[in-house]
Amino acid sequence: MVFGQVVIGPPGSGKTTYCNGMSQFLNLIGRKVAVVNLDPANDALPYECAVNIEDLVKLEDVMAEHSLGPNGGLVYCMDYLEKNIDWLESKLKPLIKDHYLLFDFPGQVELFFLHANAKRVIMKLIKRLNLRLTAVHLVDAHLCSDPGKYISALLLCLSTMVHLELPHVNVLSKIDLIESYGRLAFNLDFYTDVQDLSYLQHHLDQDPRSAKYRKLTKELCEVIESYGLVNFTTLDIQDKESVGNLVKLIDKSNGYIFAGIEESAVEFSKIAVGPVDWDYYRVAAVQEKYMKDDEGLDLGNNKD
Repeated sequence: MVFGQVVIGPPGSGKTTYCNGMSQFLNLIGRKVAVVNLDPANDALPYECAVNIEDLVKLEDVMAEHSLGPNGGLVYCMDYLEKNIDWLESKLKPLIKDHYLLFDFPGQVELFFLHANAKRVIMKLIKRLNLRLTAVHLVDAHLCSDPGKYISALLLCLSTMVHLELPHVNVLSKIDLIESYGRLAFNLDFYTDVQDLSYLQHHLDQDPRSAKYRKLTKELCEVIESYGLVNFTTLDIQDKESVGNLVKLIDKSNGYIFAGIEESAVEFSKIAVGPVDWDYYRVAAVQEKYMKDDEGLDLGNNKD
């Protein structure tokens, strides 16, 4: 049984940086990691990848040969990868004996909530290689400072969760920059726990561009809340404690935490329902470290 992560998210959310930092962290704690680059547009990799889709197909070649733009080219590349899944399977087979896998996917969000190619690639690998994967969906934390963008991110996360049908962890990445585009209207737990979205309506009404879509926004918020699936954890990829707490959550979602355990069902149940010791860090400690209080003081640097 092989474990790993499917790393997805919009362009600029930090997927490649995440794969680089996560692979280093996992190596430090004793796991052998293989990073699989499945982004044919990613030609400047900061990490050493075990498998690179560019050995199979290159985006620039596809765009030139078929007169496609970047988006169409990426869809073509995913379709080509699906048709040549045996190539990817042959590359992964030598690794699955003793490696933890990180799949670095493209940032074109349509691939994960609209088109089926990427999903079929993932499902075929899961079935053929007996993989246990968690989708790690990165969302730039600064979107919380804009109610409209935050609701859009929630819709994207929900659509992706429903489409991929994998164990899923939504992550507010770059949490250290969360207030770089303005102060948040509410405490951090409002955004991580996706609390009553009606409170955002007042802030949306302040923007003339959003006010005329008031009814649509209200309906979309009700859809998000009716599913009740979306919440977030936080991540500062340069903070070992932050990465470690995320790893605990991922390990629980894909079953890595149970690997190697040969006990009764009672023992498994104890682990499954055990306390989530990262919960306080996820909200209160993160807010104290990276956000400012009402008086404008940086709590992370306030030594008094």
